[in-house]
Amino acid sequence: MGRPHGDRWATGGRGESVARATGDWPTFGTEAVEWRSADADYGPRAGRSVHTGLYEAAVPPCIADAPVALSSRAAALVAEASAEIARFDGETHAATTSFAALLLRTEAASSSRIENLTSSPKAIAMAELGRKGRANADEIVANVTAMTQALAGARRLDGAAILAMHRALMVGHMPAAAGRWRDQQVWIGGTSRSPHGATFVAPVHERVPAAIDDLVAFMARDDVPLLAQAALTHAQLESVHPFPDGNGRTGRALLHAQLRHGGLTREAIVPVSAGLLVDTGRYFDALTLYRSGDVEPIVTEVAEAVFPALASSRRLIADVTTARAAWGDRIRARRGAAAWALADLVTTRPVVDTRLAAQALGVSTVNAQLAIDRLVEDGVLEQVGNGARDRVWQAPEVLAAMDRFAARSHRRDW
Repeated sequence: MGRPHGDRWATGGRGESVARATGDWPTFGTEAVEWRSADADYGPRAGRSVHTGLYEAAVPPCIADAPVALSSRAAALVAEASAEIARFDGETHAATTSFAALLLRTEAASSSRIENLTSSPKAIAMAELGRKGRANADEIVANVTAMTQALAGARRLDGAAILAMHRALMVGHMPAAAGRWRDQQVWIGGTSRSPHGATFVAPVHERVPAAIDDLVAFMARDDVPLLAQAALTHAQLESVHPFPDGNGRTGRALLHAQLRHGGLTREAIVPVSAGLLVDTGRYFDALTLYRSGDVEPIVTEVAEAVFPALASSRRLIADVTTARAAWGDRIRARRGAAAWALADLVTTRPVVDTRLAAQALGVSTVNAQLAIDRLVEDGVLEQVGNGARDRVWQAPEVLAAMDRFAARSHRRDW
């Protein structure tokens, strides 16, 4: 959400910051900033006048010690959603097969889809193998990497950890900006020429480091219900907009890191983004209301998203588990053979090549190919395309289950 516009940034001429408060939570203020642009002297004269002069940029409030006051209904919803997350985490922790990798990929795809980056599970899996072709798939794979980075660094939640998440997300797409706080003005809506007329103008870039320090202090608090704290952290990061691009995906990755850091999840990845996809308009409205000091909508949106996300995740796991059980009757390999381990692998990595199979199973490429051939003969895998070189195989039943998961994310009746 939001993007930079060339090398144009706001400098000088700031008016007094306007600080307001509604209720207990501080709101974003505004300040007048003089717009300077390299192309201000180009184009029709009438157009130039529209895109010059003062504009209003947001001023982020300090939230490190702000009181979090939720209604009894919202507090009960947060408690119920948190209990469901803990229950689901216990289920996945006790399961004989770990579906963490599968759930992480579904969350990365759902989070990207909120930003209108869509691709099929098959295309994403192909991109993970290094098969280029679809830019969206490559960006979604980068989101998988960012979420993996977020969870790996969950023990330490600070500015450096946020930068590491963003670097993993954007290094292939915007290498010069990846893992760095922005140094230019960004805004949402309006035109690409100037922030005049934008729906939301993020804080000037000079305010970003201090705003992140304040956010890190808020994340360190232990007097706020964890799920609510994660939702508010996400909303604050999205509103500060510390990066030229990738703010939403980085913020949702940070949400999962907070849940892991606070101990609400140990094994599971709850695809909260899949629940948010049910009504993205309401989610974006909640982010807007957050900036005016109303914290309850975004907390409620995140908490309510947990329930459809968990319901769909359980169905996905059940579908894949059923398929894996059926394979047990079809696979004609001796017990302990690599084919059985490969069958387990493709439940979470449904597209493989010989290199991935050999690496994951710890066998030679020759034995990996034998295992693949066995599963092809037994109807578990099928080759993608008809090429004789650089071949790739897929588990169609697992991909179909992932397709159904993606389709459910836009429905409101499940």
